[in-house]
Amino acid sequence: MTKIKFIDARIADPDEDEFALKRRFEWHLRKLRALRDGVSPKVPGDFEDELRWNEDLIAVHLSEKDRTRILRRARRVMRARAKVSGLSHLSSEDRRALEAFRGGADLVGIASEHRADEIAAAIHAEMPWMAAATDFLWKAMRRSVRVGEPGFRLPPVLLDGPPGLGKSVWSRELGRHLGVPRCGIEGTAEQASFVVNGSQRGWGSAFPGRPLQTIVQSLCANPIVVIDEIEKAGTPTSTKGQAYGLAEGLLPLLERSSAVAWKCPYYQVGFDMSWISWVLTSNSLTTLPAPFLSRLDILRLAGPGKGDLISFAEREGARRGLSEAALGAICDVIDHVAGEHDLNLRHVSRMLARAEAMASSPLSH
Repeated sequence: MTKIKFIDARIADPDEDEFALKRRFEWHLRKLRALRDGVSPKVPGDFEDELRWNEDLIAVHLSEKDRTRILRRARRVMRARAKVSGLSHLSSEDRRALEAFRGGADLVGIASEHRADEIAAAIHAEMPWMAAATDFLWKAMRRSVRVGEPGFRLPPVLLDGPPGLGKSVWSRELGRHLGVPRCGIEGTAEQASFVVNGSQRGWGSAFPGRPLQTIVQSLCANPIVVIDEIEKAGTPTSTKGQAYGLAEGLLPLLERSSAVAWKCPYYQVGFDMSWISWVLTSNSLTTLPAPFLSRLDILRLAGPGKGDLISFAEREGARRGLSEAALGAICDVIDHVAGEHDLNLRHVSRMLARAEAMASSPLSH
């Protein structure tokens, strides 16, 4: 795991506070006056002389006026540091949150091409009908290893297909195998654009966007951000009539050249958001603007077949601890109904949930 500079700010050493500065300035003044008064300087490497020198410095008198001047100077230095840090406009709570990036943010990478093969094979075994998405992931992981990237980032991708395909489940599996945080956002949320980008102070309730919150909480700069049903996202409008569409708000975040120095509307500070893996899902592309689609790799996916649904039911049913009889009944239903109706993973998940509820309910006498 490597670290990168994530925030465009100068964060001072927490140990170098006003008290530490005041103490250092006082000690420096004592040294100057001791040497001026003819006190012999310490002999390097001589421990006993080091003790003598420290005792001589402690004996140097500092007046109340000296201490007041030193305190003023320490405070001026602290104010100057705050001004150049780029964080002075923030509240103490927000500054503390961002000061965690003093040493940078973590990047999680792919250890080897063999590891990339293992991850892709594991995901494909779970969801073979998502082969196009898994193949896209596999090639991206191997490319990341070959070029020696410090961390892995999946190129922005749009998974387009019918509902109940398992697009969100696929992204969860991806996050689990990569070992990175995952941030899920519903495109149907009323304030979806603000949930992604955050909002400026001045709105009723200002807040940073969820992707940035995920990074701040995990200190990991390359999480997976999933936006479900992007085509259904609304367009919030301010009291002044300004529109804030989600697709338009995502444009600078999907382009690496602009994402590397993206400025958060809430913090008003620059962040390197270029390592995020964006996974967007849709049921239709008709309402999405061309400039937005041009920044994405679009993968059109078909739904799982009858065999895929039965395999999913068997794996998920075993994980839930369902009996062989209950699993057999569910698989029989899928086998008979799948040819006549469009079954998907959501239908199968509901069957499993009902069977699980019935198995855990008390017997009636």
